[in-house]
Amino acid sequence: MSRFLSQEAARLAPYTPGEQPTDAQYIKLNTNESPFPPSPKVLKALSRAEILKLNLYSDPTCGQLNEAIAKRYELSPEHVITGNGSDEILGFAFRAFCGEGKGVAYADITYGFYKAQTALFGLDANIIPLREDFTLNVDDYMDFPGTIVIANPNAPTGMAVPRADIQRLLEADPDRVVIVDEAYVDFGGESCVPMIFRYDNLLVVQTMSKSRSLAGGRVGFALGSAELIAALNRVKYSFNPYNVNRLSLIAGAAAVEDEAYFQKCTAAIRGNRDWAVRELEQLGFTVLPSQANFIFVKSDRISGEDLYRKLKENGILVRWFDSGRIRDFVRITIGSLDQMVALVDEVSRLLEDL
Repeated sequence: MSRFLSQEAARLAPYTPGEQPTDAQYIKLNTNESPFPPSPKVLKALSRAEILKLNLYSDPTCGQLNEAIAKRYELSPEHVITGNGSDEILGFAFRAFCGEGKGVAYADITYGFYKAQTALFGLDANIIPLREDFTLNVDDYMDFPGTIVIANPNAPTGMAVPRADIQRLLEADPDRVVIVDEAYVDFGGESCVPMIFRYDNLLVVQTMSKSRSLAGGRVGFALGSAELIAALNRVKYSFNPYNVNRLSLIAGAAAVEDEAYFQKCTAAIRGNRDWAVRELEQLGFTVLPSQANFIFVKSDRISGEDLYRKLKENGILVRWFDSGRIRDFVRITIGSLDQMVALVDEVSRLLEDL
């Protein structure tokens, strides 16, 4: 560890991203990316004329993109903030709504970025275990007075919380903020966006990385009351005013406006997910009920670590978490049907060799 590192930085718990190989030898099913390219409208929008404007700063208000998102969700732009991926938006939220005397609560098994943000900002965290079946029960959060963060659908399990349960949590204490991270909601979850006008303590965070095929574009956004969005902008303009680059602003707006392509891609992934679940269950796997673009699976015949390593040796990347009660599971991104067939064929062969 560097001798120049501050005490505060030494206490950080950095998030560990999934493997990103630089060659093309792997079928990549480990980081929940879309198997489909961006919308054709995105490619058309990113013209040479726009690229030649890269010598100019991007719009700090993200006006064009905010307006496109607002129109899609039938909101006004004052209810929208966009960022450099939803991770940046989450960072703004942790800084805006948590701090001295106001801690944060989230599940023990969930998106690892929450833990990283807690360490970065020196926050008090209340880690609430999922139930034995990996469900999140909002009753376990009712008495917590600080900010609550719920990934819905959850990662890495893929399991979703009914919107009615989130509503109970919002109503139980109108003076605390509830952040619902809907990174995967477009693959079957029940979005909380329709509740924004009824609950000014609700912040919904989404991303264009998964369902709109813009993981490399780094476009995330949040929807909420004007008061919450103003608080996030206060943090943004204290940290990184030009936070979304010119090309991503254009790409994001074009992606949001192509509803037909969005519906086509998400429907295909849901269909591929259903097929993969059936095939893996026939091979004896336990598959948690997923509403995301990935599945969380385990086998009684091979450990999660061995399955991850053997698949990697044979050109397929999945995600394994060396942690507590999920150590026996692997998380598998839902790719194209050809990719899922290749995965199932390889898993079947591995099991036959045991």
